[in-house]
Amino acid sequence: MSSTHGRIDVHSHLLPGVDDGCATLEESLACARKLAEAGYTHAFCTPHIWPNLPKNTVEEIGKRTARLQHAFDEAKVPLKLLPGGELNLRPDIIDTPPDELPTYGMARKFCLFDIWAEKIPGFFWKSVEWLKSLGLRPIIAHPERMRAVQDQPELAQEFADAGLLLQGNLQCFGDPPHTHTRRLAEQFLQENRYFALGSDCHNLPGLQLRLDGLKNAIGLVGREEILRLTRDNPAQLIA
Repeated sequence: MSSTHGRIDVHSHLLPGVDDGCATLEESLACARKLAEAGYTHAFCTPHIWPNLPKNTVEEIGKRTARLQHAFDEAKVPLKLLPGGELNLRPDIIDTPPDELPTYGMARKFCLFDIWAEKIPGFFWKSVEWLKSLGLRPIIAHPERMRAVQDQPELAQEFADAGLLLQGNLQCFGDPPHTHTRRLAEQFLQENRYFALGSDCHNLPGLQLRLDGLKNAIGLVGREEILRLTRDNPAQLIA
């Protein structure tokens, strides 16, 4: 993808009514308009992949992304959508048939996962190695929000050594300056730890904080570096 393209949101919950993200089509449209105004031309739809959301399958996400794209086109919202998913790293993830794992663009090259833990659980590395054995490059969603990483920031180097990529959350750059999330996000940004930054947009009220975070991140390391993390690197995720 050439640099003539705009920003690419690598993490969003724009699909309406499928998880705790946008509740209605109208909200999805409103969020998309604000993203477009902020310079985004593309966004991956990455709904949560949880056991209690059995309809969030590779096939269904693809269909819903296409339907939402049609609605955007009809409303003349200039945002190109691509399918994906936010895996929850659990002990039983290795029992998932590989073709049922949502990946970026469903291209089976990169996958996004989250995990909420006060300490890195025993199954973590086994699960990561399993994902890698499938030929996938795993990306950890918002590591700065993990208590385990907040307590041990040096884990970021362990992740890098294992070939994991880090996706920072724009919201964290909009959090109050004294918070763990803001401090760690800024530290990782200045240490060049992130592969990409994503909005993790869930709804319209919360989107402005994320766009404020984008501005704060630009103020911290400069426009060109943030373009690398919101445009150039994310272009690798588009098949």
